[in-house]
Order: sequence, then C-alpha cells, then structure tokens
Amino acid sequence: MDPALGPVSISYDFKKETWRRTLLLSFQSLGVVYGRLSTAPLYVFGSIDAKDIESHEEMRELFSFVFWTLTIIPLLKYTFIVLRADDDGEGGTFSLYSLLCRHAKVGLLPCNKNSGKIVNLVEEIPKGKLESKARKAIEKHKSSHYLMLFLALLGACMIISDTVLTPAISVLSAAEGLGRSLAKISKKVFSSDRTKDRAAKFLKKYVPTPAACAILVCLFTLQHYGTNKIGFVFAPIVIIWLFFICGSGLYNIFHGDHQIIHAISPIYMLRFMKKINLEHWKLLSSIVLCIAGSEAMFADLGHFSKKSIKITFVCLIYPVLVLTYAGQTAFISKNLGTDDVFHLSESIPNKNLQHVFAVLSLFASAVGSQATITAGFSIINQCQALDCFPRVKVVHTSEKVRGQVYVPDANWVFMALSLAVTIGFRDISPIGKATGLAITCGMLVTTCLMSLVIALNWEKSLFISACFLLFFGSIEAVYLSTSLLNFFHGAWCLMILLLLFMTIMVSWHYGTLKKYEFDIENKVSVEWLTDYSPGLGVSRVPGIGFIYSDVVTGIPAFFTHFITNLPAFHQVLIFVSFKSLPVPCIPENQRYLVGRVGPREYKIYRCIMRYGYRDNVRDTDDFEDHIISSIGEFIAREEYDSEALTSPEGKMIVLDSPMEDRNALIAVPEESSSTRDAQTLSESGSRRNLLDTPPSEITHSPYPVKKKKVRFLLPPNSPKMRASVRQELQEIIDARESGTAYFLGQSHISARNGSNFFKKILIMAYVFLDKNCREPPVALNIPHAALLETYFDLRGSKCEAVASLDSALGLNRSGMNCGLLDATACLD
Repeated sequence: MDPALGPVSISYDFKKETWRRTLLLSFQSLGVVYGRLSTAPLYVFGSIDAKDIESHEEMRELFSFVFWTLTIIPLLKYTFIVLRADDDGEGGTFSLYSLLCRHAKVGLLPCNKNSGKIVNLVEEIPKGKLESKARKAIEKHKSSHYLMLFLALLGACMIISDTVLTPAISVLSAAEGLGRSLAKISKKVFSSDRTKDRAAKFLKKYVPTPAACAILVCLFTLQHYGTNKIGFVFAPIVIIWLFFICGSGLYNIFHGDHQIIHAISPIYMLRFMKKINLEHWKLLSSIVLCIAGSEAMFADLGHFSKKSIKITFVCLIYPVLVLTYAGQTAFISKNLGTDDVFHLSESIPNKNLQHVFAVLSLFASAVGSQATITAGFSIINQCQALDCFPRVKVVHTSEKVRGQVYVPDANWVFMALSLAVTIGFRDISPIGKATGLAITCGMLVTTCLMSLVIALNWEKSLFISACFLLFFGSIEAVYLSTSLLNFFHGAWCLMILLLLFMTIMVSWHYGTLKKYEFDIENKVSVEWLTDYSPGLGVSRVPGIGFIYSDVVTGIPAFFTHFITNLPAFHQVLIFVSFKSLPVPCIPENQRYLVGRVGPREYKIYRCIMRYGYRDNVRDTDDFEDHIISSIGEFIAREEYDSEALTSPEGKMIVLDSPMEDRNALIAVPEESSSTRDAQTLSESGSRRNLLDTPPSEITHSPYPVKKKKVRFLLPPNSPKMRASVRQELQEIIDARESGTAYFLGQSHISARNGSNFFKKILIMAYVFLDKNCREPPVALNIPHAALLETYFDLRGSKCEAVASLDSALGLNRSGMNCGLLDATACLD
C-alpha cells in the first residue's frame, strides 16, 4: 500500500469580487455565456413544420411551454440551485463528479487511485442517520461507482457533441434569413416574374450553406484570441441583438395579439397534453431548443463568476427572451398560413429592418455559438486533467481568470465536424432534432449528479434530493422522449458523435488505468536499490538524474531494467511523479511533497507534484528548478519540520511555506553575474532569497535573454547550518553543474490473446490515440542528446538494450542527456 502522503487544503483565498468586477464580467458573459440563449429564437419556432400547426390556440399552448420551460430550467434550476454546486468556481458535469469523489469514495479514475492517501479529500462532517446510510450504500456497491463515472462521461460527451451541433444550427439559421432577404431584394431588381422566381429560389437554396460555412471558419479562427478578448468584442453585438428582438417582440404583442400574455397560464399546457397525439408530441422537440445554452451557464462558470452570471440572466436575458417569444407567437398566430411565417426574420415589422436583421443575425449567430465552444474547451481541460481525454495542448488565455482556456487541437476538430454537419444536412430541422436530444441528455445527467451532490455534499435529506431529481428529471424526461421520437429525422447524428467521443474517452480511461495498474504491480521496493545494487556493481556518475514515473512509492520497473542492463546511475537521483487530483486547484505552497529514498548517503529523493484540473504546471519550463529548490528546502528543514509524515521510505514533507530564518539554495539566473550577485548579497549582509532582492541591488546582464536558465548557490551569510546539511546541499549544486539526465518510461500496450472484442477495440483505440496525441508535457523540452531504447515484454522475452554506456550516461557539451526506455505491456 502507498503511504499516507499528507493532506492539502482545498480552500483558496481569492481577491474579493467587487461590483465593478462583477459588472465587467456580466458584460463579457453576454458575448460568451448567453449568446446561444439569446439567438435561440432564430430556430425554436423556425424548426417547426407549418403543416403541424392547426390553430391559433395551439400556438398559445406552445408559448406556454416555452415560458414555463425557461422559468423552471434556466431560472430556477441553474440560476438558483445548480450554480451553488460549483467546485471552487468551476462548473460542468466533471466538477460535480469531483465533488462526489471528495465526499464519498466513488472515484474510479486513475487520478483517484490512492488519491485519499495523497490528499485528504473526504471532509469529516457530522452526518445524520439517513445520510450515513446513503453514503455507505453508494460506497459499498461498485456498480454505483461505474454508474457515476458513466454519467460524468456521458454529460461531458453531450456538451462536446453540442459544441459541434450548435454552431451549425445557429449560423445556418441566420444564413437562411440572409437568403430570404436577398431573395426579396432580387424581386425588386428583376422585372420578369419568371426571372424573379428563379432568382429567389436560387438564393434561398444555394446561399445559406456556403455563407454558413464561411462564417463558421471565421468563428473558429477567432478562438485563439481567448475568452477575454472575444467577450469584449461579442458582448456589444449581443446587446444590440437583444434590444432589437425585444423591440420587435413588444411591437408584435401590441399590434398582433396582445392576449398572448394570458398564455403564460399553465392551463394552456394542460390543454395541449389533453389532446395529445404522436405528431403533436413531436412538436416539443423543437420547444426544448428555447433552453439551448442553459447548460453553458454552469459549464462556463470557470470563465466568469456566479454573481455575474446570475445578475445577467435575471435582469436582462430572461425578460428579453420572454417578450421575444411572446411577440413571435403573436405574429405567427396573426399570420398563420403565410409562407415562412415561422422564421424570426418575418416577424420584423419593417422590410428595411428585415435586411438589417439579416446581417445582424449573422453576427449574433456566430456569437451564439461561443457559449458551447468555450464550454467544450472547459470540459476537455477537465477531462484531460482527470485522465479521461487524450493529451492535447491547453492554452490558458487569461492571467486573472484561471478557468479561461483554449484548446487548439479540439478547436479545429470542432470546426471540421461542424462544417460536415452543415454541408451534410443543409437544413436546420434535422440539426435541431439532434441538438434537442443533446440538450435534454446533458441536462438530465446534471440533474442526476446534482441530486447526489445534494445528499452527499450538502448533507440534505434524501427526501429533498429525491424531490429535486423527480421534479426536474420528469420535465427533462418528457423532452427526452419527444427528441427520441425524431431519432430517424436527424437525432441519429448525435448518436454518431456520442459514439465517437465516448469511444475516445472510455478507451483513454481504460488504457491509462491499465498502464497505472501495470506500473503499481511491477514496481520493486526501495530495498532492491539500496541493498542489492552494490552486488550488481552499480557505479555512480556525476550529474542529476530525473526519473519520471506515475508510482509514488518504490522503484518503477523500467528503471530497474535500466540498471540491470547498464549498471550505473547518477550522483543524485530524483524520482518525480505528477499527481492530478479531483480538485480544481492546488495552492502553489502545497504542490510539492518531498521525501528521501533510502539512507542519506545514497542522495536519492522523491518529489510528488500535485495539481488540480485547472492548474497549468506541467507545461512550464522551470518546474525542475522548483523541484531542486524544494529538495534543498527539504534537506534544510528535514529534522525540524513538525508536519513531517512518516512512511516506509522516510519522511515526506509538504513544503507549504519557506523557512523564515533560513534559505537552503539561492536561485541565480545564468544571464546575470553570479559572482557579483553573491558579492552583493554578502556586502549587504542579506539572508533573503535572491528573488526577493530589490532590482536596484542586482546587476543584470545587458544582453537579451532567450531562455531562462538557473544556477544554484549556497547563501553567502547562512544562519547556523550543520556541516552535513551544507555538504549535502553543495553536492546537489555540484551535481546540477555536471549536467541533468532524464529517464522516461514508455509502455506499449497490446490486447492479450483471448480478450473479448470490446476490450480489443478499446486497446486498439488507445494505442492509436497514444501514438497520435500530444507527447507528455514533461517530455516536450527534453534534448535527445543520447537515446537509450530498451524493450521489455511481459510475456517473457529477454530485455535488449540498444545503446552504449557512454552514449546513455555520458554528458554532451550542453550538459544534458536523456535516457528513454520502452516497455511492451500485454494487458486485458
């Protein structure tokens, strides 16, 4: 078993949000979060076939469904309940799943394995009798664990699939309005009636799809600018759009059917359900599109704040949408039977304004897609950090808001798939059916996970949890049934996307979990290295060796095979492990967990870097310098730290704060004169870290710095430091000066003979993704001065090392080298 490695606090001190900051975020959220909800009127009634509407009364009944759906789902469920279940400011299905993992032992992800021993995730809160029974029942049955993980993956896949469908339906619906506007203009240009009809039909048929594709390319190309800049650019467009459609709605209410306000009564819904039949029941699959974008309110929470999202929706979005749908319903009721009466552009009162609306709707539809795109980026970032998505590059686009990310690889995949959907269907009706199914499935998943959070995290009674599930779940189940009725009318597209993304996520989770289990099962104890390595004739060479592995105790299998074939390793060894935890962020002062492997004279250390799914620590170029600094701090305070944790390998210390009266190592940029820096510190009698020295006291190099390189020095005027500690620190400095080597283990997975077809598919998919996805972040900046390839097969074939000792361990002129070991694993 792995040792207890110590707790970490998951509470964070953030700068108090001011009203000015809230209003600024509210303004930006208009262009990112609420763009889709605001543009939903483009296709809610537009996706309904005019032949299915028989009377004016039926339109009022549909408006009643729109009003109460907007009131119950986005307003009541998300704004006042679900937003309270944020995971330190992060939203989405995986944030709910991470909350459950911390408050109940239900984690099945690789990052959850032994996570309770790496970080104290379960809070000890007094629980009542009912809550204790619920927690014990969930923790006891393994099937409930798999069900929760499946729900989290399903919800994530629905949001990612919606990221493909929403830009297609939003932009295509606006492009159809442009085609209608051009068709009307063509009737004024041509004099012949026959030419007018031909031109109008041509423009309506062939303009929308190319225009939509061009706008989609532009939209996805803009994503690299980040949420902050896009929000400032898009927000004014949404504001103009909201005032435009709200004014149009008010006009149609007063000049069309002012009695439409009475339709907010739920009696109209009951009338609709009394005379229900299969054809009319399908109409609700279009009505559910009115809440398209509600899930983004929660998924995009990491980009903004709860207060800004709530204020914007309650004070602006909700009343504007109600007036818009009421006005559009009044217009349709008055002009029922007219061609294209269901499209929003036709309800604009003035013909000249209709042309303005056509252009404005193009921009607004592009903005409307932004909510799901940013939500898709957030979900992928969470899934990747929790080992449920292949390695992709994640760019953090804001220094102030940590949740704002951009995923380049996913962005271009989304663009290609969205273009394929647009060109393939060329009609908003089938795309709307697929979008409606994605919306209802995603919301139903959130409802299920949220009911568990209410019971396990909020410690409410099971009755309250069940009421939440039954009330909101029953409404979403009704819309789900209507969407399934349209499976062969376009909803099948979602199933293809779901199968694609679910295969990717499940196969990556399965392969990663098997690799982790292989590493745990084949690791050897520390005694193998400390007791038996002298018998192998192992020699020590100058330098520092970084051994990167997923195991947090013992010696990884690939390193033992390296020593067996080439019996030599470096003067200082550091076993480094990155541990992703189901928490949003780990404070910087609690990320590093440092300990010693074996006796002091062996100079072998272990460093565990812990990070959350919102942290960006593995892509930095200087984390190895932080590791060396942390080890120096560990050596200086090892015997004095009251929080040292005992383990079979020695003491593991959480370096939560630097020592006030001692500095173990001083980091000095190579570009500056280290001699003069040390002299400056000596003359000033300072015992501070060089990084804390005022700029006026440090002599900088006048030459431009291309890449930051750091040297380490002992403090010139150190406090009372034992000679053995000072000697050990000096040995680390000397080893760093001699050069740095990197050892990486790379496993090759293959399905075992006799495995079932499903497992073989998962393994094949994982191997394909592993070969074509991004390299591990830690390996990106490693120079390949020397390459050692050792192949190991679990079926018993002999290990074969292809390299000489000089090329594997000899240092080049740059002071860097690399050892790479490949292990072939045969797994179920």
